Amino acid sequence: MTETSKTHVILLSCGSFNPVTKGHIHMFEKAREFLHKTGRFIVIGGIISPVHDSYGKPGLVSSRHRLTMCQLAVQSSDWIRVDPWECYQDTWQTTCSVLEHHRDLMKRVTGCILSNVNTPSTTPVIGQPQNQTPPIYQNHSTINNKHTNITAIKLWGKIGESLGKICCVRPQMERFTFVDENANLGTAMRYEEIELRILLLCGSDLLESFCIPGLWKDSDMEVIVGDFGIVVVPRDGVDTERIMNHSSILRKYKDNIVTVKDATNHPMSIVSSTKSRLALQHGDGHVVDYLSQPVIDYILQSQLYINASG
Repeated sequence: MTETSKTHVILLSCGSFNPVTKGHIHMFEKAREFLHKTGRFIVIGGIISPVHDSYGKPGLVSSRHRLTMCQLAVQSSDWIRVDPWECYQDTWQTTCSVLEHHRDLMKRVTGCILSNVNTPSTTPVIGQPQNQTPPIYQNHSTINNKHTNITAIKLWGKIGESLGKICCVRPQMERFTFVDENANLGTAMRYEEIELRILLLCGSDLLESFCIPGLWKDSDMEVIVGDFGIVVVPRDGVDTERIMNHSSILRKYKDNIVTVKDATNHPMSIVSSTKSRLALQHGDGHVVDYLSQPVIDYILQSQLYINASG
């Protein structure tokens, strides 16, 4: 497949990120590597969307802290960014509404309707402009297909440039972009026709939660799995096939769920925010295995998670 015939993907991860761990970032990297290896996808960007403060989870620290920690965790990444939209709404937002927001946002930025897994787009979405000069974004990853990654970074950069035209900046949050939905981007450049999708990135624990009666609205699950699609990075030893067989909706849209397979057990797959908080509360030196150093420094400076209440 040529690059323009592959499905271009933005990975969106929702969650508490309380705190964001090395495991969260590893999940993005692992998913991107696997999707590229399938030969069917090009991941052009990743979005971390922390949950609203009113989610009500015990020990959930302020979104101000969680957004900052997430930004510190991805500061060296050239393709993952932190989006504060969910945190700055008046109240908690469903995962479905967050996906729909980003779909509508990308529609406005790219000037067309994004495709979903059931109705692929036949309109230009976002891509490499004709007669484009060499990319200004440099790729420092070690994934084998260097040309693919440089192109993906360039596409993500073009989206970022468009966002910058209609963004407003909140105090002390200068690296976060907020979109004015009434803004007019004007005439966009002519792009090669490609297909762009936003896929929900999650662990197997979220997939399992779909099987808990009454926890998710069926209508939301239909949209999340049926219209958008999911990329699952399971913890070691988790049988995702068994999980999917316990939900009629997951079975119905089984082809829309990509399970990231890895023959090797990676230590990051067992890292969790819960383990990280416990390590911080008990002064466990293993916290350096769970959290990046800038995040640890911020936690200590802000005196977060020093007791069981967060």
